[in-house]
Amino acid sequence: MTRDEWDEIVDETALAALLGEPLPAARDKERSRLSDVDRDWLASSPFCVMATSDADGRCDASPKGDPAGSLALVLDDRTIALAERPGNRRADGYRNILANPQVGLNFLIPGRGDTLRINGRARLVSDAPFFDEMVVKGHRPLLAVVVEIETVFFHCAKAFLRSGLWRPETWAPEAHVPRRAVLAHRLETSGRSLEELDDYYGPRYEKGLYVQR
Repeated sequence: MTRDEWDEIVDETALAALLGEPLPAARDKERSRLSDVDRDWLASSPFCVMATSDADGRCDASPKGDPAGSLALVLDDRTIALAERPGNRRADGYRNILANPQVGLNFLIPGRGDTLRINGRARLVSDAPFFDEMVVKGHRPLLAVVVEIETVFFHCAKAFLRSGLWRPETWAPEAHVPRRAVLAHRLETSGRSLEELDDYYGPRYEKGLYVQR
């Protein structure tokens, strides 16, 4: 099948004709401030995905993780902060924020199909008094992404139910995809041998999660 045979949707009228209009409950569920339930969700979430785009619209979606209660700090009912921990230093999302401050966040709780979505404007902060509240295992954040909330709402569980994400019996055996060291050896120009990469991604990798290498 060639691309000439694709039926492409190129405007909102065609999209609405195919999908239909959202029900009022879905259309009107956006809020501009955190509720007590939102705060409880953020306190229980150890993982989120942050979506950004640069000035030309090129996108990035970056995972963020910390122990539940340490991932997102609520500064007030319109503002949250996310910590940056030691990583690979690519900073793709952060470079995007410098060019275009609009971000989208999706917060997950393991075992739950619904998620909390937050959209807003972000800024990068290198230090602030609230960093003391974001210490994990004795380490302060390298920086914080402070998000001024524009919309917040809960998203339904259908994607998680379809995927079976939290059902172990649906998980593919690890043998179907090579281990991380093999992927790095085949696809990335690290210059390290497979044995060196296996050592790097071994037990000491997890031990160094909060230490800048």
